[in-house]
Amino acid sequence: MLNLVKTLSFVVENGRRVVKFLRYGKNDTRTAIQSAPAGIDAGPIKNLVAVYARTEKKGNPVIIGYLNKNAISKPGELRFYSQDSDGNELVYLYLNENGIIELGGNTDFAVKYNELKTAFDQLKSDFNNLVTVYNSHIHTAPSGPTSTTPSTGTSSAADMTSSKVDNVKLG
Repeated sequence: MLNLVKTLSFVVENGRRVVKFLRYGKNDTRTAIQSAPAGIDAGPIKNLVAVYARTEKKGNPVIIGYLNKNAISKPGELRFYSQDSDGNELVYLYLNENGIIELGGNTDFAVKYNELKTAFDQLKSDFNNLVTVYNSHIHTAPSGPTSTTPSTGTSSAADMTSSKVDNVKLG
């Protein structure tokens, strides 16, 4: 038999998440182990509506899921998100039906750092070569002596390595 219950808190004991919840009212506080898909570790916030089930072994009930108030994904999509203790969404990872991955939003683009750095380094090299040519250029007046004052362009010391995010990888 399945029941809908309201979560209160949880603890992790021996690698298992034990959820405290109200079953039949404020005087009926119980606990159950939370089940989850392999590889997913999510801590429920207070006041979520959970799906509770008893098992064949007395004393081993489980929480098998939660009713989602923030569902927006379409068929074939997958979305993960975190929440603060009030249930406000904080950050998300959204695998859209159109093949786009949103990581916390959709107003900017991720870049392939290695390709961007190659293009940046080429641009910097081309600029510095032009500065060298400019600085070695001798000005000649139309009707007068040659200027001995050298041009004074400055080479670029630009460096983009600090923009690299090491823990996010693209394919």
